Amino acid sequence: MAQVEVYLIRAFSIAGQGGNLAGVVLNADSLTEPQRQFIAQQVGVSETAFVSKSDKADFQVSFYTPTVEVDFCGHATLSTFWLLHHFQSIAAGKYRQETKAGVLDVDVALNGDILMSQSLPTWFDEFSAQEIAPLLGIAPSLILQTGLPIQAISTGLIDLMVPVPYGVLDCLEVDHEAITRFCQQHQYVGFHVFEMNPQESAYTASCRNFAPAVGIPEESATGSSSGALACYLNRRFGYQQAIFEQGRAMEMSSRLVTQLTIDKEELTQVQVGGEGAFYKKVVIEEL
Repeated sequence: MAQVEVYLIRAFSIAGQGGNLAGVVLNADSLTEPQRQFIAQQVGVSETAFVSKSDKADFQVSFYTPTVEVDFCGHATLSTFWLLHHFQSIAAGKYRQETKAGVLDVDVALNGDILMSQSLPTWFDEFSAQEIAPLLGIAPSLILQTGLPIQAISTGLIDLMVPVPYGVLDCLEVDHEAITRFCQQHQYVGFHVFEMNPQESAYTASCRNFAPAVGIPEESATGSSSGALACYLNRRFGYQQAIFEQGRAMEMSSRLVTQLTIDKEELTQVQVGGEGAFYKKVVIEEL
């Protein structure tokens, strides 16, 4: 029975508080897939990252929820590279990580903040307010009054972008079982529900993310979904930069910064970033 150290990091934190906890296991080359899944289940946070050697990039990183491996995770990527910099294993600079969503770039700032590249967006189906509103416990008319579509998008993982009017986000009555069935049927990860904020707000939009189909009833910061939402808002409003708030309803407020690069009217890069903070270390008895 070997012991495995797991570092819990607050990703997308605000002044060291809030954020979204991710587990990070360094030097994970010898761990099997069942062992990684067991560790992620024992840790119990939404995602745990396992860092190994790579012959394609600087690191190979795999991501596990408590119930399943996923192709990519934004907040666990931020946590991984923040921790590597915190331990002085890497200096500020540009790095590449090999994931199941592809080989992706990660920038590490001098202060340890992380800006990570995601896949360019893939656009999937749109859905009616009549179909989606009951799953969130609201009237379809509320979604319709935003004038925005409900659409599935992926910049690494497929999430459904769902607009609601300002002031409605904290009033949802979410049917987790129905969302699970919907996501399993369409092979989506979850719902990313957002409200646009007034211009004077520090945040472009406030968000909530529900992914019960992969063991996450609600998440306080979702990097992959933020990249997808940034692309959605760019297509609708032309934004190239956006700052999102998430986790308010969970009392774990998080700040996620997004940056899109446009070259000759074509989107060439999607980046999501923020700060990290150390929370604690736990030790798992690995099978």
